[in-house]
Amino acid sequence: MTQPLSIAVVDYEGGNLASAARAALRAAELSGITANVVITNEPAAVRQADRIILPGQGAFADCARGLEAIPGLKDSILNATANGTPFLGICVGMQLMAERGREHGVTEGFGWIPGEITQMEATGLRLPQMGWNELELHTQHPLTQGLGDAPHGYFVHSYALQNTAADVLLATTDYDGSVPAIVCKGNVAGTQFHVEKSQTVGLKILANFLRWNPKASV
Repeated sequence: MTQPLSIAVVDYEGGNLASAARAALRAAELSGITANVVITNEPAAVRQADRIILPGQGAFADCARGLEAIPGLKDSILNATANGTPFLGICVGMQLMAERGREHGVTEGFGWIPGEITQMEATGLRLPQMGWNELELHTQHPLTQGLGDAPHGYFVHSYALQNTAADVLLATTDYDGSVPAIVCKGNVAGTQFHVEKSQTVGLKILANFLRWNPKASV
């Protein structure tokens, strides 16, 4: 009998935990995947999970401190991903994948994705960027399969990834210029938009993530 896929939604008081967990479970159900989804701050549960989801909302520095405040939690993410566990960061969860953030000072990130998180410049547009925006897909990837024509994601952010590498960009969006929307390197990926609020597109990305075998994508 096949064991259920274990999905750890990391709890570091970063927000949107319940909605991210519900969306992951719904994506599994729609895809015919048997899954156990747990919201957890236990390092052992994160290390043992088949998939790790890191939601986040608020300030980069606050979220980084939240991870650091729980003994062993950040290390469990770093160890699991180093061993190949697929990871998905959402909103600030994606931003933490960068080298550093410059919101409320300079704060180190995971360093998985080149670049840093800085305040957006959006002349004539409001900040935070809030609402639906179209995704421009840059390359074929298992995570973005089946999104259809002109997919949209739901964004809420004032800071964004800058000075990154083209080869990690799966998708961008336009908000007075190109803004990274989906990034991926190896077995770690992130969406600047909220997949749990992005309806059909978000559920499809989550379903793709649950099926994703990064080793086969190389």
